[in-house]
Amino acid sequence: MDINKSYMAKEPEVDRKWYEVDAAGKVVGRLASELAHRLRGKHKAIFTPHCDTGDFIVVVNADKVRFTGRKLEDKLYRHYTGFIGGLRETAAKTLLERKPRDVLMRAVRGMLPKNSLGRRQLKKLKVYAGPAHPHSAQKPEKLEL
Repeated sequence: MDINKSYMAKEPEVDRKWYEVDAAGKVVGRLASELAHRLRGKHKAIFTPHCDTGDFIVVVNADKVRFTGRKLEDKLYRHYTGFIGGLRETAAKTLLERKPRDVLMRAVRGMLPKNSLGRRQLKKLKVYAGPAHPHSAQKPEKLEL
């Protein structure tokens, strides 16, 4: 083997683990950046930018995440419907009450690559509002962030 060549991981060779994260009391942005880091696989020595080398992550208690400062009242989530005058705004407090998993999903999505690789990595993130999840068969390890 040539010692001057960099190792490039191949997707079938990657060993993916399952982790469970309890989001209760965690700050949204700080948790999302750590989740994105692990979904990409940047914590592994075999990280390759063009391959999906990350792990599966199950997040429970997403309804108990918190925002710092006045973000709960001031932060707005916007999307455009495609129609004239179709800009819709939702406050963080409202979104956290109605769809608590969307708050974390949107935060992590913004920290992943904006291409097909990023979309594939986001599918490995499973977010649940309560403490229960259907992934016990995968035996996820507890992960403290």
